[in-house]
Amino acid sequence: VGWIYNRKEIFMKKYIPILKRTKLFAGVAENEIDAMLSCLDARLHEYKKGEYVLHQGEHLNHITVLVSGELHIQRDDYWGNRAIVNRIAVGEMFGEAYIAPESGALLNDVVAVEDSAVIFFDVRRIITVCSSACRFHSMVVQNLFFAVSEKNKALVQKLGHISKRTTREKLISYLSEEAKRQNSASFTIPFNRQQLADFLSVDRSAMSNELCKMRDEGLLEFEKNQFKLL
Repeated sequence: VGWIYNRKEIFMKKYIPILKRTKLFAGVAENEIDAMLSCLDARLHEYKKGEYVLHQGEHLNHITVLVSGELHIQRDDYWGNRAIVNRIAVGEMFGEAYIAPESGALLNDVVAVEDSAVIFFDVRRIITVCSSACRFHSMVVQNLFFAVSEKNKALVQKLGHISKRTTREKLISYLSEEAKRQNSASFTIPFNRQQLADFLSVDRSAMSNELCKMRDEGLLEFEKNQFKLL
């Protein structure tokens, strides 16, 4: 067991350049991150495509950062209907919404949509400055606050998409936002058709129909997950 843990600890160090680019460690040097891994009780976990990283109903005591692969935060109802709440890309953090002691259990599942690696950080170690007084610990706490603020903004933007009345209005809202975010009329979205339908809470067939109508009306062009707004 000790050998496996040491191997994972060594393997985790290769992800330090990715951690440096995350919002959580913004402004922290790579050597400082290396020194903080033990302080924050960092643990690396790997998941195969389709495996659950976290289950609805679990209690989370960690903040997690995706360092390889891709994850979806999703929820299935009793009849198997799926809604994708959010997509987690490499370098993004999740679980920060549950850092308060009375946050309760997870409301959604977190699933690997491709082979993925996740680093778990003990939330108590993050929000409490350690006795060794890591030089950049207070900066990480500040970064966490800013990251939570940005995540709330993203959720408000999604709420704006799905609160539209029609499938077309939801598509226009989402695709317009992506064009602005990527600063281009031509862009690639991170979802296939079924995932986009789950993300916007619409029927896949109805959504595909609407996309074809919008293409025929000269509003856009698309090929798989590549779009061009006209």
